[in-house]
Amino acid sequence: MRHFLLFLASLSIICLGSFAPPAQAEGFVRADHQRIVDGKGNPLILRGLGLGGWMVQEGYMMGLANLKAQHIIRNRISEVIGEKRTEQFYRSWRENAVTKADIDAMAKWGFNSVRLPMHWNLFIEDKHGRNTSKNIVWNEEGFRRIDLLIRWLKANDMYLILDLHAAPGGQGHDIAISDRNPNKPSLWHSDENQAMMIALWSEVAGRYKDEPTIAGYDLLNEPNWGFQDKKDKGGCRETENQPLRDIYRRTISAIRAIDTKHMLIIEGNCWGNNYAGVLPIDDRNTALSFHKYWTPTTQESIEPFLKLREQYDMPLWNGESGENNNEWYARAVELQEKNGIGWSWWPLKKMGAGNPLEIKANANYRRLIAYLRGEGKKPSARTAFSGLMQLATDSHYDRNIHHQAVVDALMGPSRKSGTAE
Repeated sequence: MRHFLLFLASLSIICLGSFAPPAQAEGFVRADHQRIVDGKGNPLILRGLGLGGWMVQEGYMMGLANLKAQHIIRNRISEVIGEKRTEQFYRSWRENAVTKADIDAMAKWGFNSVRLPMHWNLFIEDKHGRNTSKNIVWNEEGFRRIDLLIRWLKANDMYLILDLHAAPGGQGHDIAISDRNPNKPSLWHSDENQAMMIALWSEVAGRYKDEPTIAGYDLLNEPNWGFQDKKDKGGCRETENQPLRDIYRRTISAIRAIDTKHMLIIEGNCWGNNYAGVLPIDDRNTALSFHKYWTPTTQESIEPFLKLREQYDMPLWNGESGENNNEWYARAVELQEKNGIGWSWWPLKKMGAGNPLEIKANANYRRLIAYLRGEGKKPSARTAFSGLMQLATDSHYDRNIHHQAVVDALMGPSRKSGTAE
């Protein structure tokens, strides 16, 4: 869950450069001035769901809000059942939590896109030597899972947005989002971490530059960091954002040296809401993403972003919204589509309600999380492992609880082309 209040004050932004000529790639989704268009140049409203909790587990999704970040959850589980069994659980989780059945269901419900939150450690195995960009050993599991997603999405005429959710070192003080370890250098304090981030996007560009199923590259999810004022943990009062602008500039340059076709997506500081000093971006095939949680569903609530769209002649996309009630969902979607803005709701599934799909918690897993929350006795390794493996099995689409009302709230009578089972 996003532990913040969104920063929606008007932004004073100084023009720092001129736009490069627009990139044209027939067959690819692209930014066309203030609109996102499909491969034929027709206006495209992206209606999607985020696969949160699959590659990057946030504590609240697992009933472990107290532990926050995935690496902490994993370490605590390992203390109970051992590292070998912990790895077995995580592999089973990734095999079950997102499958072709989930994508087929999304298509049936009427969604046309999926946002994939990526964890860098599923793509980078290791690094050797000083030259980070040339000495990375790639972890093929992450790319294999992207390839499967592309296959499933292509069969349903849907799009994929790749989102670097957990960057090397972590990009924010809200550690659950990026699985940041505060005891290690952050993305902002390590040249090596920044080099790995850029190398990862370069590798993605090289592998997928000719794949039109991918609608865009969402370069860095929800930065939340005070560069000038260390007390401003979320970066909501930041007026320059120079390190963020710099890493975008270098990442875009590296991608464009390989891939001139795909639309790029950038997010501001303050969880994707503070663009002071970040714009303009010297690439015309770039969209601006904002995230909207818990704020009013009034025209005024998105006016700062509409002004940025007009000022910098670039499209808007709401890359994350959700964790609310169905009435709010319906109003938020209506507001955004009325203003020509596509969206990706968060998430497809988790433990707990509020999503199209819900993962059930079994008795043995409840015993484990009670212990990890400090509310119960330590279960045996056998009991804990049994509960975890059952949870992984129950994360599969066929075993999820289906919430039709959530789908109805998001898709509405004018958008919905199917129903949940």
